[in-house]
Amino acid sequence: MKLFNHLRNLNTHHRILRNRFHPLFNTTNFFSESSLPQEPTTPHVQQPSPPSSLNRNELAKFAAIAESWWDSDGPFKPLHVMNPTRLAFVRSALCRHFKKDPYSAKPLEGLKIADVGCGGGILSEPLARMGATVTGIDAVEKNINIARLHAESDPATSTIEFCCTTAEKLVEEGRKFDAVMALEVIEHVAEPAEFCKSLSALTIPDGATIISTINRSMRAYATAIVAAEYILRWLPTGTHEWSSFLTPEELVLILQRAGINVEEMAGFTYNPVTGRWSLSDDISVNFITMGTKTNIT
Repeated sequence: MKLFNHLRNLNTHHRILRNRFHPLFNTTNFFSESSLPQEPTTPHVQQPSPPSSLNRNELAKFAAIAESWWDSDGPFKPLHVMNPTRLAFVRSALCRHFKKDPYSAKPLEGLKIADVGCGGGILSEPLARMGATVTGIDAVEKNINIARLHAESDPATSTIEFCCTTAEKLVEEGRKFDAVMALEVIEHVAEPAEFCKSLSALTIPDGATIISTINRSMRAYATAIVAAEYILRWLPTGTHEWSSFLTPEELVLILQRAGINVEEMAGFTYNPVTGRWSLSDDISVNFITMGTKTNIT
């Protein structure tokens, strides 16, 4: 009964958030485009394979701590603590979009979902338990090996397809998914705009794309970097670079250019007393967004 009421409250909360940010989602001139890459104006020619959005330095960081993915008190503890709140948003947003019952035992049954930058599989596994057919991809082979090994221990997750590859390569293979996830990933890629184009290409028309990341704000610098990495030591020093963060406005524009219309956005707030995260309308630090793929890109 507690879970039922919690999910009901989340559904109501998301509708409020969607209405609150509605002007932002539907206005392309809400902010300046000067800080983002501009579309080329050269004549149309056949394009080569899409450039990789990989950041080799970021890959090396995560490869060094790959064996700690399932240590809930290790370097990935913040993700483990945040995961239930991330999943609450994903569950209610996808059920609302695909008109599924969020209170059923397997609310995501029948959906094909790609978890891009899956790491050790801490998001892929609960998605599979909710009934989704999950493909988890990561460019770090150590991450994929850990994810496969852990998922094989449970029949409910043993069917997850884990691949050491990139979103760009999946696009080349012609793969398509009902929903594409990239949670806490875009701040680690070299080319966010190209990355989002790949996410869009992987999403079926009217499918869903969900991205979560950290806002490029002074508050985020103080909390996500100074406090989390240097004072509280929640994360290894150097995990994040403030200049690699995107503001919500920038992310909305990048997604629009990739053919994805943002429909929902929510913030994550941390309560140091309870040690828990919750959804809110405060997007000044951590935030998550869901958009739908337009029929024409």
